[in-house]
Amino acid sequence: IINDMKLDSLNYQKIKKKYLKFLKSQEIMSEPFRYKLGQLKNFYLPISKMINEEYLKSKRLKVIGLTGGQGSGKSTISNILKIILKEGFNLETVIFSIDDFYKTFKERKLMSRKISPLFLTRGVPGTHDTRMLHSCIKNLKKSKFNKIMIPKFDKSIDDRSSKNKWIKVNKKPHVVIFEGWCVGVTPQKKKDLIIPINKLEKEKDTKKTWRSRVNKELMSK
Repeated sequence: IINDMKLDSLNYQKIKKKYLKFLKSQEIMSEPFRYKLGQLKNFYLPISKMINEEYLKSKRLKVIGLTGGQGSGKSTISNILKIILKEGFNLETVIFSIDDFYKTFKERKLMSRKISPLFLTRGVPGTHDTRMLHSCIKNLKKSKFNKIMIPKFDKSIDDRSSKNKWIKVNKKPHVVIFEGWCVGVTPQKKKDLIIPINKLEKEKDTKKTWRSRVNKELMSK
């Protein structure tokens, strides 16, 4: 918890105003946000303070991994932290999702022919372009920063967006928040792959080709 004296030094009123404005833009009538100021003081501000302290130790780019299931609030949390890190600690933050690094439809179609038909459907490890992801993070970490483009994926067409819709990073960030449902997930033991866990694996992955490759992708991350 951050006390009142420290709140004043953090430009708290400006943070609060932008925080509440952002929540209002995300709110829907059936699911209003609750305990807004309590969460700001007891959750978001302490986490932001911790991120700032970690950054100050080396003054090098900090990559924060944020994981959670679909609809769990990853994007909302990321954007709130971005507001606080900027207004309270003067830290530039870039946010991107593992979803934006899905392979193109053409690439997944090729995987579905060569490895397993199940790879046509995006989602699991193996359907992401990890080389592009590693390259983006590597370029963001460079001491001599050059402007970079971060891809965007359009789920409505199930393919990567055209480059004019990609995120343009013109200024070297202090913090990167990298969010996704499988960020930080570890692989299973091989014995755990033997028995199918659902109807899809039982009927469509009889040789365990798909689940083994998905697991292998987690090992290589």
